[in-house]
Amino acid sequence: MYFIRICIIILIFFMAKAGQAQERDTLKLAMAQMLVEGGEKEANLKRAADKIKEAATNSADIVLLPEAMDIGWTHSSAKTLAEPIPGGTTFQVLSKAAKENKVYVCAGIIEKDGGRIFNSAVLIEREGKLLLKHRKINELDIAHDVYDQGDRINVCVTEFGTIGLLICADATAKDNILTRSLGYLGAGLILLPSAWAVEPTHVNSKNPYGGLWLNAFNPVCKEFNLNIAAVSNVGEITDGPWEGWYCIGNSIFIGNNGDPVTVLPYGKSADTIVYQDVVLLERPGRGTTWYKYWDDLKGKNRKNP
Repeated sequence: MYFIRICIIILIFFMAKAGQAQERDTLKLAMAQMLVEGGEKEANLKRAADKIKEAATNSADIVLLPEAMDIGWTHSSAKTLAEPIPGGTTFQVLSKAAKENKVYVCAGIIEKDGGRIFNSAVLIEREGKLLLKHRKINELDIAHDVYDQGDRINVCVTEFGTIGLLICADATAKDNILTRSLGYLGAGLILLPSAWAVEPTHVNSKNPYGGLWLNAFNPVCKEFNLNIAAVSNVGEITDGPWEGWYCIGNSIFIGNNGDPVTVLPYGKSADTIVYQDVVLLERPGRGTTWYKYWDDLKGKNRKNP
């Protein structure tokens, strides 16, 4: 009888340890900072498919591609090349690549819905099915004549935990309201396809790029104990209001509590993939219990300045 009790205690112990492990799921994120050529849809999709295959070969779980990676941000070809989601050529190529390589794919693509065009992003699961779609809300004013405005945000539950999806400047909405809202919705990871550009006269050594994004991401990562990954494209912008500017990568990952920070290479030719281990912790708050979490966090910070 004593032996049986000991066995039960040991079994309960290991079951508890297994439960703890499930609360701290780790995934390998491929941050695919790829070249995007304005209006060159076929070439861009070929490049994206190659990046997805390369990432899968290196055991990535999720591949994150840039904003408007099929035809380029604010490129006028959006009016003729945009297609539905799902169903359009871009989605079909990404879906096929996800299924063939058994990876999740997140990418920014230009969507046509009836007579409207949206700057959208998708998260596709390993079997090629659409898990989540987001239409950019906080679009720059210079792009308003190209894209319509999205009207909602959402998250989805995956084998790794809950993931939220935004696009680029959505993260800089006043008071970080959109990223914070995803934190309230339970996101342990927020993915942001992006297109970060500078004037051709910009000198990074004198005026380092990225402060805007670090200031936008870091507080939310700390407050909600979540991860944010933003991947930009590289290459020259050949059409639209920023024609002649350069997309320069400099993609960023910030982990739980604002640490660690990974910054990818800067430059119009900085086409690369960087692999990032991501830990999705069990959410420390829900609803009004966030207030207690934040109060406890303040107290901890006061004791450990």
